Amino acid sequence: MGGESLKELLEYMARALVLHPDSVQVDMEENPDEVRLRLAVDPADTGKVIGKQGRIAQAMRTVMKAAAVHDGRRVSVDIQD
Repeated sequence: MGGESLKELLEYMARALVLHPDSVQVDMEENPDEVRLRLAVDPADTGKVIGKQGRIAQAMRTVMKAAAVHDGRRVSVDIQD
């Protein structure tokens, strides 16, 4: 799964969680070993993508890591405040 596919997967998951899906934005930095994704959402939706005690954010990171394993790459997901 390439970097663009990982970006699309993160966008899809985030849009399903938030009240303002048009505000979801994912920026990507890619190198041969790692894909770094930065998720930005409407300030009112930040709590929805983080979840109680960070559980939703951690679940999204777990899904992204599982998807990236196919390429033998690491992926990191940062949520913008």
